Amino acid sequence: MSPEIFGLLGFVALFAFLAMGTPVAIALLVVGFVGTTLLSGFQAAAFTLSGQVFATVTVYELTIIPLFILMGNLASAAGLSRDLFEAAHKMIGRFKGGWAGATIVGCAGFAALSGSSIASAITMGKVAYPEMRRYDYGAKLATGSIAAGGTLGILIPPSTGFVIYAVLTEESIGRLFMAGVLPGILLTTMFLVAIAVVTFFWPEEGPRGPKFTAKEKLSSLMRATGIAGIVLITIGGIYTGLFTPVEAAGVGAFFALFMLIIRRKCTVATLYDVSAETLKTTGMAFFILIGANVFAPFVALSHLPATIAEGMGALALGTYGTLALILLGYVILGMFIEGLSLLVITLPIVFPLVVGLGFDPIWLGVVMVIVLEMGLISPPVGVNVFIVKSVVHDVKIETIFAGIMPFWLAMIATLALIVIFPEIALLLPNAMFN
Repeated sequence: MSPEIFGLLGFVALFAFLAMGTPVAIALLVVGFVGTTLLSGFQAAAFTLSGQVFATVTVYELTIIPLFILMGNLASAAGLSRDLFEAAHKMIGRFKGGWAGATIVGCAGFAALSGSSIASAITMGKVAYPEMRRYDYGAKLATGSIAAGGTLGILIPPSTGFVIYAVLTEESIGRLFMAGVLPGILLTTMFLVAIAVVTFFWPEEGPRGPKFTAKEKLSSLMRATGIAGIVLITIGGIYTGLFTPVEAAGVGAFFALFMLIIRRKCTVATLYDVSAETLKTTGMAFFILIGANVFAPFVALSHLPATIAEGMGALALGTYGTLALILLGYVILGMFIEGLSLLVITLPIVFPLVVGLGFDPIWLGVVMVIVLEMGLISPPVGVNVFIVKSVVHDVKIETIFAGIMPFWLAMIATLALIVIFPEIALLLPNAMFN
């Protein structure tokens, strides 16, 4: 049996494990270990397993993961996400769809602290949904804006998705973070445009909110300076070269802890909850990375990436036709598999293929993250949709899926712009390192 057949059978086994509910890290470990054993022997597989466990947990750059997760958890405990949402709704809440727009802005700001789509959706769901329903917002727009806004968590830096992509492809974390800034702003803007379009044709979905005085607006903006300050220090520090990404994560976590203290919310119970959640999320992320690093050598041994590259070349689709086919595949797979899991499973094949076509690997990281975001809200298994459903019990799941469609189309438009104008993603990282 040829190595390529072993590779295909490995992917079939992997997807079978996932369909049975096996955690992605376990599935990657088992398939990678067994596959390497069949292709190179037990000794090589055992060496790969033991070596990758040690190599993964001792990578200095990966300390950014627990530090940024800690920063996001501390900021959430300090109430910074609520402050940003309140400031946004006092500024734009009086416009049609203003509360939904404030939700998007709040998600974008919280994404710059947490780096997690799930955390953003849960946090803003608890904060924003009761307010939107209180002002008679339609369930579609209310839940759709929360689910879509949450996806900004893996695009706007710091992003766990970018960290994992950087580690698996040996690209610069700092360059990837900078590459996500302008696309993150663009996608946030496109979401706001989607809300404006929805409320133009269906004004009952997003009625106007109350007006606020200039003093009330100024007061809310002042309270939101905490989150803005942390974002400017961390992202600005990386851009100017004042901090490395790891140092920026440490500085950001320190200032988030400082905000927790000065707001008098720093209790033993709070610190325990924050620490426990940070450790749990960090452990999950590292376990997935270990699994990915055991699975990747098996994929390389199977020669599957080269075979697929040759097959796609034979289709004569051209550079952008091949890229479009790959992205379409991600959208379809993203309907069934959680985004980060899909990233670590497919990257060993897709990365050399797309970079071989001449595309910039940093730009590719941004494009892949946006496509993964689309999967987070795509039916039938959009993870963020089910996260919102767990917070919003009185809305049917099909209503939430209907609500995300305008935002899904906005993501398509954003993706098209970044493919047509790659400078949107590459401007800041190129300016930073030139």
